[in-house]
Amino acid sequence: MDRELAPEVATRSRNKNWLVGGMVIVAIAVTLTWFRDALKTSVEADKIRTATAELGPVENSLNATGEVIPAYEQIYTSPIRASIRRVLLTPGTAVKPGQAIMDLDKSLTEIEQEKLNDQLALKRNGIDQLRMKLNKSLYDAEVNDQIKLLNINRLRAELDDARRLQKVGGSTAEDVTRAENALRIAELEKKQLENDLTYNRQSMSASLRETTLQAQIEEKNLKELTHKIRQADIIADRPGVLTWVNENIGSAVNEGEMLAKLADLASFRVEGSCSDVYAEQVKPGLPVIVKVNETNLRGQITQVKPAVKNGVVQFVVQLDNNSHASLRPNMKVDVYVVTDRVARAVRVANGPTFKGKRKQYVYVLSKDGNVARRQDVQIGLSNFDFVEIKHGLQAGERVILTDLSEYDHLEEITIEPKR
Repeated sequence: MDRELAPEVATRSRNKNWLVGGMVIVAIAVTLTWFRDALKTSVEADKIRTATAELGPVENSLNATGEVIPAYEQIYTSPIRASIRRVLLTPGTAVKPGQAIMDLDKSLTEIEQEKLNDQLALKRNGIDQLRMKLNKSLYDAEVNDQIKLLNINRLRAELDDARRLQKVGGSTAEDVTRAENALRIAELEKKQLENDLTYNRQSMSASLRETTLQAQIEEKNLKELTHKIRQADIIADRPGVLTWVNENIGSAVNEGEMLAKLADLASFRVEGSCSDVYAEQVKPGLPVIVKVNETNLRGQITQVKPAVKNGVVQFVVQLDNNSHASLRPNMKVDVYVVTDRVARAVRVANGPTFKGKRKQYVYVLSKDGNVARRQDVQIGLSNFDFVEIKHGLQAGERVILTDLSEYDHLEEITIEPKR
C-alpha cells in the first residue's frame, strides 16, 4: 500500500525540478546567443570608426617619453661660508632683475676681510721699511766707494813723491815698492767695493720686488674676498621664476653649495628617454615630434647622453617653437623620434585595426558604405598618426579602423545604417 510523501520531501523534490529546469533554460539561452554571435554578419555603422586612404608623407617613429624643462636655468650658489639668515622669496615666485632672493650672514667672512686688510697694511709698511733700508745701504756703499777713491788718490800721490825722492836720494827702493803695494791694495779694495755695491743694488731690488709681489698677492686675495662678499647678496640678475630655494633658515652653507634655482620660463626644451633597444637608432640631428596634449611640436635631438642607465637612453630635444603657450615646466609628454620618412605614400590614419604586422587584412567599405570587404594589405612606415599602405589600398578607399577581430572568419560584413 502506497504511503503519502512527507510535505518537506515533496517540496525538496519540486525545488530540485525547478532548479534543473532553470539551468537547462540558461544553457539553451547561452548556446543560442553564442550561435547568434558566431553567425553574426553585420555591424552597426555607429559602432565603427573609418578613415579614408590618401596620398601624403608618412614618418616612421620610435616611441619615447619626455619631460619639459626650462631651456635655461640659473643656479645660485654660496660664494662664501655663511649661514642663511632670511629667505625672502619662495619657490614659484616670479622674480624681477635686482630683486633679493635671500639674505646670508656674512659676519665671519667680513672679519676675515678685515684681517686681510690688516695683513696688506703690514705688508705695505714692510715695503716702505725695506725701501728705506735699501736706500740707506746703497748710500753707505756709495760713500765708502767715494772714500776709497780719495784714499787711492792719496796713495797715488804718495807713490809719486816716493819716486821723486828716490831720484834725488831722499828715499829707498823699498819705500817706492811699499807705496806701490799700498796703492795696488787700495785699488783692489775699491773694485771689491764696487762689485759689492752692484750686487747689493741687484739683491736689494730683487728683495723689494719679491716683497711687492707678496703685497700684490695679498691685495688680490682681498679683492677676491671683497668680490665674494658682494656676490653673497643673492640677487636675481634676470627675470624668471624660482623653481627651488634652500629654506633652511639658520643652516650653515659651504662655499659652492646651491642656494636657489631661477628658471627662464620664456623658453623650454625636452629631456627624452627611451629603451636602450633603440640606442643605435637614436642619434643627434634626428627630427622629433613632441605631443603636448593635442598639440604636436617639432624639434630635433641635439644631444644623446653617452651613458645608459637602467636600460634607458636619455637625450635632449631642442624645439622649433620653444615658447609655445602649452609648454609647462616638469610636464610629461610623449616623444616620437622620426627615424625614416616617405614623402608621398598611400596613408591611412592609425587605429586599433593595425596590429604592427607587415602583412595583415583590413575591412574596406564599399562606395555606398553598406558592405565592408576583407582585403590583404602590406604595411610600410607607421607612427602615431598614420600608417603607410604599400600594397592593397588606393587613395580614396575607406578603411574601418575599429578592431573587428570577432569577424575575422568573414570575408564580407554588412554595415547596418545608423538608427
